[in-house]
Amino acid sequence: MLQPGDKAPDIQLETDANERFDLAKQEGKKVVIFFYPRADTPGCTIEACEFRDTYQKLAKKAVVVGISPDPPKAQTKFKEKFDLNYSLLCDVDKRVASAYGVYKEKNMYGKKVMGIERTTFIIDEHGKIEKVFPKVKPEGHAEEVLAAL
Repeated sequence: MLQPGDKAPDIQLETDANERFDLAKQEGKKVVIFFYPRADTPGCTIEACEFRDTYQKLAKKAVVVGISPDPPKAQTKFKEKFDLNYSLLCDVDKRVASAYGVYKEKNMYGKKVMGIERTTFIIDEHGKIEKVFPKVKPEGHAEEVLAAL
């Protein structure tokens, strides 16, 4: 797992709007990246909607993006369904999640499976990890991130 002070691994992913997001082009800005397991599932919806509801305050301090292994079509549907006001990035091959150490073995209903561990990173203006929120609980998390900024 990445720690505060580590250089953030580069991110170049397609967005829900079929655009390219490049972390390197965000230099000079703080970036909040929240990894979530799957679009339009209960916990992910709570988390995404809380980021939507606090977005105006967050956007004054940082760029906000969500990342999951969902393809662009699923991300677009999720974004439209819940009127999300930030970009969702598509990490279909889980390359970025692996680089950030959040693609892990998880225990689901007694079975070991590989999946995304809900984790949020704040990246500073110089591309370094400022704060890590591991094993995030969706309820109240966006406010927690806002307070940390």
